[in-house]
Amino acid sequence: MKIPPNPADPLRQAARLMEAAYLSEMLRAAGLDKAQSAFGGGAGEAQFASFLRQEHATALAERGGIGLADAIYQSLKDRADV
Repeated sequence: MKIPPNPADPLRQAARLMEAAYLSEMLRAAGLDKAQSAFGGGAGEAQFASFLRQEHATALAERGGIGLADAIYQSLKDRADV
C-alpha cells in the first residue's frame, strides 16, 4: 500500500515551486506571455502577462504537472537522508 504524499512537506513544496518555475519558463518560450489583447491591450497587459503565466504554471504544478516535482522531491529526500 502506497502512502499518499504529504503536501505540507517542505521538500515537496520546494520541489513543486521548482517545477512551477520551470513550467513558467517553458510557457514563456511557447509564447504564452505575448499580449493578445485579452485584457484590452496596452502596456499594463504586457506587464501583467508574466503574473498570469506564473499562475498558470503554479496551477499546473499543483495538479500533478509533468512529474518533475516528484523527481526533484525524490532527489532532495535522498540527499537529506544521507
